[in-house]
Amino acid sequence: MHADVLIVGAGPAGLSAAIVLAQHGRRAVIVDARAEGATTSRAAVVHSRTLEVLEPYGVAERLAAHGLPTPVFTIRDRDKVLLPVPFDDLPTAYPYTLMISQADTEGHLLARLEELGGKVIRPARVTGIEQDADGVTATLDDGRHVRAAYLIGADGMNSTVRQSAGIGFTGGTYAESFVLADVRLSGGVPRNEVVLYFSPAGLVVLAPLPGGLHRIVATVDEAPKEPGVPFVQRLLDTRGPEAEPARVEELIWGSRFRVHHRIADTYRRGRVLLAGDAAHVHSPAGGQGMNLGIDDAVHLGETLARVLGGAPESLLDSYAATRRPQAEQVIALAGRLTGLATAASGRRVLRNLVLALAGRIPTVRKRLAWQLSGLNRRTAP
Repeated sequence: MHADVLIVGAGPAGLSAAIVLAQHGRRAVIVDARAEGATTSRAAVVHSRTLEVLEPYGVAERLAAHGLPTPVFTIRDRDKVLLPVPFDDLPTAYPYTLMISQADTEGHLLARLEELGGKVIRPARVTGIEQDADGVTATLDDGRHVRAAYLIGADGMNSTVRQSAGIGFTGGTYAESFVLADVRLSGGVPRNEVVLYFSPAGLVVLAPLPGGLHRIVATVDEAPKEPGVPFVQRLLDTRGPEAEPARVEELIWGSRFRVHHRIADTYRRGRVLLAGDAAHVHSPAGGQGMNLGIDDAVHLGETLARVLGGAPESLLDSYAATRRPQAEQVIALAGRLTGLATAASGRRVLRNLVLALAGRIPTVRKRLAWQLSGLNRRTAP
């Protein structure tokens, strides 16, 4: 089997890279170890910059039509508003955070890829990768071989591609575990904003989803394997709104995970390149992970299309050199938000005072809006 580019991993990053290459007339073969795409919501935030980079490829309008636009991100300590971050004044066609499940995001990306004549080969696992001067040969677990000029590893945190290329993944793991849950709520939860609640017990994020649901993300010392309604309700009772408490009426889906903060030592080794979680992972605070991965993938797909069209291969070094510092900035921001949220109780008063004062300064709100929306990767505010 031959291709211009072999993409390993059919998550949002892998699908985005395949769409870009296909629209530029390049043959991309995409393989994925999963028997099917995402069926749960996982990453549920699509930021302004992500919609901008997907717009030329026929995906942004579909996502916007099916997601829930949320114009404000707010940091609160229980009922007290510490720092509101409005997006509605941003200079973009998408001045909001779009809430949509990862399953739906992947579904729209896959539908667009299929319209362009592409498909995903699954389940197919890469068991070996060999590079030479002219290309890359990947061996699949069924014995087939795929020959391509370049290979993109978009196969997640435990990337086989990254490991096969001998690329280190430097960083560590947060001590806390994280809980994810999609629930139906009643009570005092806003429908038009994403809220990061601080409390002595830890952080909890509440974000509206289409269909009247809410996404909950919380840090805990040790999360249960399958968090149930009583567990999620305790999180809201001890960390969420107090004046008008939120009540869990129904649990649609729940999960737990450990969060790492790691970044690949390089995004390129010869003809092998990395994008998405194969290149960087970090705290979900700020909802940056999937967005940065899609941004990676679109830029990488465009760069590879140019190189395959005769542009100098040094452009691939530019991709690696520019994307990694951007990931470092995102990881730093997510780490700061997580650190603020989990600050010791003795520092809570000072933290709240500093955030409340910062929230009164328009330039602070604007800068944070640019960072969270990803527009700072486009140009300076």
